Amino acid sequence: MKKAVIFILSLFLLIGCGYKPSAYFAKNVLGKKVYIHVTMSREDPQNTVSIKDAVSSAFIDKFGSQIVTKEFADTQLFVTLQSVNFRPLVYDKNGYVISYKATAKLQIDYNLFSGEKGTVITSGDYDFPIAADSIISDTKRFEAIKYASEDAIDEFTASITLKGLQYDGNK
Repeated sequence: MKKAVIFILSLFLLIGCGYKPSAYFAKNVLGKKVYIHVTMSREDPQNTVSIKDAVSSAFIDKFGSQIVTKEFADTQLFVTLQSVNFRPLVYDKNGYVISYKATAKLQIDYNLFSGEKGTVITSGDYDFPIAADSIISDTKRFEAIKYASEDAIDEFTASITLKGLQYDGNK
């Protein structure tokens, strides 16, 4: 009972203050329909597929966007994998690497629903363990690139949210 009262009071406070979630502001500049094109990397085509999945799921999950073809899109995103790096983070007592950091750097060119065009370069990180005296398996590698890409997309969505906040203020 006490928790319910606190929840209701918190809800009234947030509504009374005009609270709007960040996704609200991002939707102002994104629109509902998004076209995503991920440029295939000749050196690493498998990673490109992982990145396309990560980008698409991020927009569906965070903003409820529909992924559509270019001609029906409110917003168009063109994503290019600039680099992927793996570096050792932690060594065991025998000097074997037991943890790595994956870093994915993405270039995102955008044509937003609000009419703004631009380019953002983002990077994301993901730390992951491996067994001592072993190499990074393909499964671990793809998983790390996917999560690092999602982190880079989070950075992009934060910048889009700021643009949405500015766009909302100019209405």
